[in-house]
Amino acid sequence: MIRAFDAFSLPLLRWFDPEDAHRMAIQGLKLLPPIRQRADDPKLAVRAFGLNFPNPIGMAAGFDKSAEVPDALLRLGFGFVEIGSVTPRPQSGNPRPRLFRLERDEAVINRMGFNNDGAEAVLRRLASRANLGGIIGVNVGANKDSPDRIADYVKLIETFAPVASYFTVNVSSPNTPGLRNLQQSAMLDDLLSRVIDTRERVRKNAGDSPVLLKIAPDLSLAELDDVVHIARSRRVDGMIVANTTLARPSTLREESRATEQGGLSGRPLFRLSTRMVAETYVRVEGAFPLIGVGGIDSGGAALTKIRAGASLIQIYSSLVYKGLGLVEDIKRDLSSTLLRTGRDSLSEIVGADAATITAEDWPVR
Repeated sequence: MIRAFDAFSLPLLRWFDPEDAHRMAIQGLKLLPPIRQRADDPKLAVRAFGLNFPNPIGMAAGFDKSAEVPDALLRLGFGFVEIGSVTPRPQSGNPRPRLFRLERDEAVINRMGFNNDGAEAVLRRLASRANLGGIIGVNVGANKDSPDRIADYVKLIETFAPVASYFTVNVSSPNTPGLRNLQQSAMLDDLLSRVIDTRERVRKNAGDSPVLLKIAPDLSLAELDDVVHIARSRRVDGMIVANTTLARPSTLREESRATEQGGLSGRPLFRLSTRMVAETYVRVEGAFPLIGVGGIDSGGAALTKIRAGASLIQIYSSLVYKGLGLVEDIKRDLSSTLLRTGRDSLSEIVGADAATITAEDWPVR
């Protein structure tokens, strides 16, 4: 059924403005009939952040910003879904157009600006499906006009702790002015200190809420040193590497679209984000797991990201070009790799190539 849906929907959606096509995809998923999900290969199960993931493939934040279709995505075979970014108050985001396909590059540029329905509406949706199971992460961000952005993150931890499988603290979107400044040492330390303190304060009533930090791929290695040091000292549960990039590789073929402002994602991000996964992995030294994201569009790309140091992966932009069947393709390829190499789990190969990757020339930006 998924193959048939892809064959029909992918060519059709290309005729529409990218943001309109995205809205149509959400509406289509709302109409998705209940389907019996095929059981995952037990060898693909991953334990990370105190959670048991049935497989390592997640839907990245940005697709289901307001938690409209997380269960439909889980039924399609994702091992977990990350909704958001959610802000305390509803936010319309930046003016349209703000989403662009780079067809020949299999890439996307967006400058959405944290458009979402706000915490109250998202909480209502997540609370209504609280007994359905599945791992749903909540990616949290600050309102653009907030006088105290750190207070926004604290409020969101308090609000969503009872319903979030985990939190992602998003300080790496390039589309909210000044947000990436929260990656600077003093501000990041203050932010994580207050977020972790809040998580501990609500733990008694809300249960465990792992906190992950999502970083940009555009950090220098010196900046990455500082970020990892603070993340470890504040005892976050994991990191997501990485968000979209402001860089525009010279290899991009869609030259006119490449000049649009915003974050670049998709295939051109793969080498840079994978290098950042490896660099982060060697600095973390096993203190916590990583989620690798950026340019994953095949089983081979997923395997490369895992061998660079990712315990879990997330996809999004590649679905625009490959369709939802990509999820099962990646799972099948990963299972085949484990069978062929006689391994019992993906954990045996996490970070196997990290040292080699960090010794290579830096990817061309």
